[in-house]
Amino acid sequence: MCAKKVESKRLSPAASQRALCKETTELVRSLIRHYHAFEAASKNGVTLDNLVQTVHDTARKSLSAKKYTAIRDHLLPLVRELTQLEYNEQHPASVAFLGPLYSYSHLATSQYFGSNITPHPVPTISNVFETVLKQEADFGVVPIENSTDGRIVDTLNVLARSPVSICGEINLPIHHTLLSLSPLTDIREIYSKPQALSQCREWIAKHLPNATLVDTPSTTVAAELASQTPGAAAIASVLAGEHYGLNTLASKIEDRQGNVTRFAVIGDHRPTPSGSDKTTLIVELAHAPGALADAMLAFKKQSLNLTWIESFPKPNHPSEYVFFIELEGHREDPTVQTAISNLERKTQRISVLGSFPIHRPNSR
Repeated sequence: MCAKKVESKRLSPAASQRALCKETTELVRSLIRHYHAFEAASKNGVTLDNLVQTVHDTARKSLSAKKYTAIRDHLLPLVRELTQLEYNEQHPASVAFLGPLYSYSHLATSQYFGSNITPHPVPTISNVFETVLKQEADFGVVPIENSTDGRIVDTLNVLARSPVSICGEINLPIHHTLLSLSPLTDIREIYSKPQALSQCREWIAKHLPNATLVDTPSTTVAAELASQTPGAAAIASVLAGEHYGLNTLASKIEDRQGNVTRFAVIGDHRPTPSGSDKTTLIVELAHAPGALADAMLAFKKQSLNLTWIESFPKPNHPSEYVFFIELEGHREDPTVQTAISNLERKTQRISVLGSFPIHRPNSR
């Protein structure tokens, strides 16, 4: 796609809207042509990884001019997301995730891989890892942290001792919806998983102070129970509500707007540098004063920005910790390679969990 600047003219509001409609129509047509060109190249024998790299390289080159500086960081992630979806359409994947269907993990999976997948819902986070390791699924999707509740302990516990790599991430805005077959005035019980109930506690106290809160294994189970119980409501996703025929009583009832859960995509795929990447490490340090501060100098000297650092108890070693460290850059970048090499001399163990493109969710 060739970047072309639309001339700014003084137009009436109606004419401006018509111009926008025209450009939007052209954009959609161009995207459809791009999809078919990607599909045709795949059928003509070009590998999917080469196609993705070609699109990324062409997009970066097309936007390399100085006049595109202001919009480059916004457009390149959109191109990467487009090619990821095109890739997934040509290579339907089997994906394991924390089930059941219509859970938030399922929504994150669909956002990343599209609808053309074989879903493989499993009951626990450790089962997601096991399914990928046994090659019963191509990829797995696991929650890694929540902007409200913090780290997901079960995921970090398995990551600390699993050989599986991280090859992608999904930042999913979490919007909770109150669903029921009964009107709001008749609601006596509210079903949901504990995290969802906690994240909506203020709204519930204000609007349904006398309702009994009932923990369920998942938001999908909550929706199923609400569909079978008069006077009951569920806090779940809109998709779960649609599946069980529930009505929406209230939307976006989470107490904190901007609640986002970050999911890690795990599997054997090793993404090439995209120009906007993260690398995740596990670092084990000596149990000594200043060990962490000394280790961080390896990143400072290479001017690498850390986006996440999380301590986690070391198994069978009370008061000792391993550290999950995430930084901007790809493992193949010279600065990242130098930092890791320098860090190896200051640590007892360092493992690269993976490098992958940064995902920035659309704000809705």
